[in-house]
Amino acid sequence: MSVWIRPAVVALSVFTAVAALAAGATVSSFYDLKTNTLLGKPADLGIYRGKVALVVNVASECGFTPQYAGLEALYEKYSPRGFTILGFPCNQFFGQEPGSAEKIQEFCSLNYGVTFPLFAKLDVKGSKQHPLYALLTELPDDSGKAGNVGWNFEKFLIGRDGRPVRRFRSKVIPEDPNLVGAIESLL
Repeated sequence: MSVWIRPAVVALSVFTAVAALAAGATVSSFYDLKTNTLLGKPADLGIYRGKVALVVNVASECGFTPQYAGLEALYEKYSPRGFTILGFPCNQFFGQEPGSAEKIQEFCSLNYGVTFPLFAKLDVKGSKQHPLYALLTELPDDSGKAGNVGWNFEKFLIGRDGRPVRRFRSKVIPEDPNLVGAIESLL
């Protein structure tokens, strides 16, 4: 896909979702949303229906970037039981994800052996916030705080019914017993 066409596809996808929300469409499930894969192909999150998902905003130049290794380990361990991890690159936090889609894919593959799905860069907060994150950020974390994503590698656990179940802030590592226990309780 041409470099010029890809931004148009992303913009159309975001525009369509935002227009649907503005027209009064209700997004009650993460399965109702559409986005694009990291390489720009349309992706319907409905294909994950019936799975437990961990949605993570990721970045390649962040102090939390080593969490990719733990995320991949979770994916490898639990994917046979109906679990997936969905990575959404974001460049909103001090420009820590500046690379192209190709560079992000290469970085993740070479440095962390990432095999879980990665999607197109998106905004997790602000006026261009993707509808996915509008839905997810309504969920409070364990301390009761909802609202904007605070940094890269914030994690949202989605139940098999497509509803957000639990929110884990960036400092919670993938191996954290609370996160692992929450995943296991849904499988």
